Amino acid sequence: MKFLKPAFLILILAFVVGVVTTFALYFYMKPDLPSVDMLKDVRLQTPMRVYTQDGKLISQFGVKRRIPLTIEDVPQDLINAVLATEDSRFYQHPGVDPIGMARAVVNLILTGEKGQGGSTLTMQLARGFFLTRDKTYVRKIKEIFIAWHMEQLLTKQEILELYLNKVELGHRSFGFGAAAQVYYGKTVNELTLAQMATIAGLPQAPSVLNPISRPERSKARRRVVLLRMLDEKYITQAQFDEAVNAPITAKKHGAEIEFSAPYLADLIWNEMVELYGKEEAETGGYQVYATVPSSTQLAAQKAIQRNLHDYDERHGYRGPEQQLWIPKDLPATSDDDKEIEVTSAISNEPWEEERMLSFLEDYKTYETMRPAIVVKVNEKDITVFTRKGRYSVIDWDGLDWARKYITDTRQGNKPETASDILTEGALILIRQREDDKHWQLTQYPDASSAFIALNPHNGAAQAVIGGYSFYQSQFNRATQAKRQVGSNIKPFIYSSALANGFTLASIINDAPINQWERGTGNAWRPENSPPEYDGPIRLRVALGKSKNVVSVRLVRAVGLEKVRQHLTRFGFDLSEIPNDETVSLGSGSHTPLEVATALSVIANGGFLIEPHFVERIEDDYGKVLWKANPVQACDPCGDAQKQETVEDTTTDTMDIEAMLAAELNAEPFAQNDDNGSSTNDTPEPIRSAPRVLDEDNAFLVAEMMRTAVKTNGNWNKKTYWQGTGWRASNLLQRADIAGKTGTTNDSKDTWFSGFTNDLVATVWVGFDDMSRSLGRASRNQNLVNKNPQKFNFIGNAMIGGEDGAKAAEPAWIRFMQRALDGVPEKKRPMPTDLVTTRIDRASGKLTQHTDHTSMFEYFMPGTAPTSYVSDSEFVDPADENDEQSKPLEDIF
Repeated sequence: MKFLKPAFLILILAFVVGVVTTFALYFYMKPDLPSVDMLKDVRLQTPMRVYTQDGKLISQFGVKRRIPLTIEDVPQDLINAVLATEDSRFYQHPGVDPIGMARAVVNLILTGEKGQGGSTLTMQLARGFFLTRDKTYVRKIKEIFIAWHMEQLLTKQEILELYLNKVELGHRSFGFGAAAQVYYGKTVNELTLAQMATIAGLPQAPSVLNPISRPERSKARRRVVLLRMLDEKYITQAQFDEAVNAPITAKKHGAEIEFSAPYLADLIWNEMVELYGKEEAETGGYQVYATVPSSTQLAAQKAIQRNLHDYDERHGYRGPEQQLWIPKDLPATSDDDKEIEVTSAISNEPWEEERMLSFLEDYKTYETMRPAIVVKVNEKDITVFTRKGRYSVIDWDGLDWARKYITDTRQGNKPETASDILTEGALILIRQREDDKHWQLTQYPDASSAFIALNPHNGAAQAVIGGYSFYQSQFNRATQAKRQVGSNIKPFIYSSALANGFTLASIINDAPINQWERGTGNAWRPENSPPEYDGPIRLRVALGKSKNVVSVRLVRAVGLEKVRQHLTRFGFDLSEIPNDETVSLGSGSHTPLEVATALSVIANGGFLIEPHFVERIEDDYGKVLWKANPVQACDPCGDAQKQETVEDTTTDTMDIEAMLAAELNAEPFAQNDDNGSSTNDTPEPIRSAPRVLDEDNAFLVAEMMRTAVKTNGNWNKKTYWQGTGWRASNLLQRADIAGKTGTTNDSKDTWFSGFTNDLVATVWVGFDDMSRSLGRASRNQNLVNKNPQKFNFIGNAMIGGEDGAKAAEPAWIRFMQRALDGVPEKKRPMPTDLVTTRIDRASGKLTQHTDHTSMFEYFMPGTAPTSYVSDSEFVDPADENDEQSKPLEDIF
């Protein structure tokens, strides 16, 4: 007994000292412990995910891969696997497990090593959020205190949910949602028991236990996890036997991209970085929904790629990518190009399959093109070896387009046999045609292109394509490339004429201009393209035929400065509008986005909308943080007051870049912002876009643009004429489309811009090298024979010089064919104050004739002609014996 009392006192003393020491340590370390607020509002670093308007994932930005899960999302088998392996007493301890700690202390005393830390899930979570992985006593004590603290603030389910989303699991995956996707390409609910056990074993050492880098060690670790589950009676023996013998099936998967739209995703990523900063944007867990539906984006992508291939193929084949070996039976030839290919060959002997397969696996290609090696050349076909290790035959239908490219304006003779095109050992590119799934020889298009489509009523982007392939060039030509717009500027020039007294029936002299420039000592001679002149011509017909000299005369009649000021109404920056008469021919440079925005003013009846690409932003659990509330093309909009026409926008022109920056001008998680956006469920009031153009003016310009995309008049009565974009109406068979071609000098830039009531789209085609012309294409009889119904209409068989109708319009038509499929025709109604009057087709005056020499025309109030065509002026084009009236004098 005499020893018990001292021992008891010593124990009490030790306990008191321990408690005092613990409290002392707690208060000493308290300043370094995380705050209550931090623990209550833990934000996981989750990558930004960008979706199409209809919810298809198009990109993920951020180094850390994480797919947040709620505890309800996690299958019970996975929870059991984690608890059995990492913390079987999770629901019994208060954040620190005394049994586990005691085991760690005993191990330390016996071995002298800090091997078993006795960490609970809560302690691991505390370390993961707030501490390092260093094995020090101070870190362990902090870990204990934080774990206790967390257990007081959070429920067990909240702690478990945080752990399942936070823990690092290798290959940049954080949390079990990401691990399931990275290792198996599945959601957690799709995993098998063996797969769940595999990833449940990763937290201990993800770098050395993961099934990709260390499959054998991962399998051994999986067995340990399954044994623990069996011991805890979470699984049966039969389940254990099946899972432990399952093969390792893991392989690395990228983000589960559902739809490829990299130009759109990059555009949105740049906006998010500008708003929130790179780190916050990439780790804040934002889910960004674009305004672009996947259907219209896909239509644009296919249209642009097909159009560039068509252009490239009608200009000839530039030869194989590389000559890998010298063919055995190389025919004697003086062809310098073939000699160069052979002398640059890698080998003198044909390659074995293994070498070809290894080479093709490493060869980088873009989009739908695939590399292949020619192993046999027959008279009308070739046999190729593909990346899949297979032999395929490319028949003559896939080869006959490939006459030799000489220059952008010259092509060689049509090929007669396959040997005229290729030799054995050639590395080539092949692609599968969309229309008939036929494989054919192809090459990377040399030319570039851009496409933008907008909803003209609210500016929501419907498609954006910045080039042939984002992975070939990340430069977004749709929003960044300022190129000369050519005749695409004419609708806006004609709008200024209508605002200054002209009508659709006004007569202008389509005759050559020869103006001496005193300053340069040269004569300025703007020409029509083609150089044909019709003499006196109505305004409607002049725009439809895209008469250059008429556009010049209109600028002179209205006044250069007035025209420039008028163009700013459509959003063009005054500083970028040429201060000379070349503005009439489109010498100014603008982006496709700027052109589409300007065209929206005509399509929507006179309102300047703000283009935007983001519909809403959500957090990683789907809570809406920000929603766009763009201005609407309406007058008035709900309770909004009617807007007055903007008379002078000189000092308030639209800055596209500023507008894009303003699109998301909210602070992170802001409830409201200056742009009228809100996270509330309460609908925001509709905001009216500023009216910048009179409704009558917009309607009349749209009417002229409808004339420009169809055939007009009567062939038999000799009143027939074609608008420069006539192919659009012929192929689309719709009366509600309007458009305008555009071609610059030497065809360095070609455009087609057009719209329906609810969709505006602009296409640009040209070379990135601004000094290079799109050239001309000579007749390729092989293509004519293949598609006689399409010859000189749309597609490969076009001949002659490239222009907006040939190089750009086909892409617009193909896009609209898809985008408008099933959409009923819908024309904007005629403004109530416009009048229609029957006029004479030749003179634009009133007429009493009701035959082919007359037509009804639209006029603003008070602008209709007041005099009738006289007998001396009257011309019947159908009467070959009629003397043609003399051209009217130049009214300017």
